[in-house]
Amino acid sequence: MLARTVRHVLQNRSFHTTPICTTFWVKSKKQGYEKEQPLLPTKKMILEGLKDLKDEIIMWKEEVKEKLETDPILIYRPNEIDVYCRFNTREEVEKWIVTSDSDHNEGYSRANFELSTAGYGLFNGIVTANLPKDGRIKKAGYASIRSQRHTKSFRRNTYYDWSTYNTLVLRVRGDGRPYMINIGTEGTFDVTWNDIYHFVLYTRGGPHWQITKIPFSKFILASNGVVQDKQFPIPLNKITSFGFAVSGRGGFDGPFSLEIDYVGLEYDPSNIEEFAYEMYKQEKYIVAT
Repeated sequence: MLARTVRHVLQNRSFHTTPICTTFWVKSKKQGYEKEQPLLPTKKMILEGLKDLKDEIIMWKEEVKEKLETDPILIYRPNEIDVYCRFNTREEVEKWIVTSDSDHNEGYSRANFELSTAGYGLFNGIVTANLPKDGRIKKAGYASIRSQRHTKSFRRNTYYDWSTYNTLVLRVRGDGRPYMINIGTEGTFDVTWNDIYHFVLYTRGGPHWQITKIPFSKFILASNGVVQDKQFPIPLNKITSFGFAVSGRGGFDGPFSLEIDYVGLEYDPSNIEEFAYEMYKQEKYIVAT
């Protein structure tokens, strides 16, 4: 009797499926400025994927080789500069992303990043704080360059790990105006996707190069351009991008020019500072009386 009942239930039971939910939040890689791209036919997607497969396998082999050859004892040398990027070729310059307010119809600034006649990276253009007369834009006048997101083989996103360094080293030649150094980090949650650490780079102008060393402990946490009340040190093992920015606000309208030789990293044993700003962190077991 029991077996007949079970068989009857199984014969008359239907499967219920739930439609795929597409209302979950999906990260916007370009912060809302991207345009919808049409989907490629399946056959074309497969063919393009096979074309990239060879290059991805070569990249994967280089990763394995680098991992096997890495000696953690020899990597980090105190007071020696490890170059993160050197702008001495056109290929290196073209890897960087250049943006300005005019790219998003939010202003009239223009920017370029190219190889200078002397053979260095040249970030130049013009910034203006003039607003479009549309009643929508409230702030304008910026331009920036930024490194691309670091990826491994097969398009895997990863981070730059600078955790064994404590100082940023720059060799630049500027025009006398201040620039902003931006270090991007990306946390697990969406509220941290726009976290960027800033520090001002003051250039002296003139024909001479300057070497600037900035401890990472001096960088200030901001999100969407707003300095945060609660400050935290840079998570140096989760760096996603590095770049420079220039503003035309505050009377700095006009042309700009910043020539960059290299961006380097250094471990300075004399710098023992963890973080230069108040983090509003209380010691454990402190009782107010």
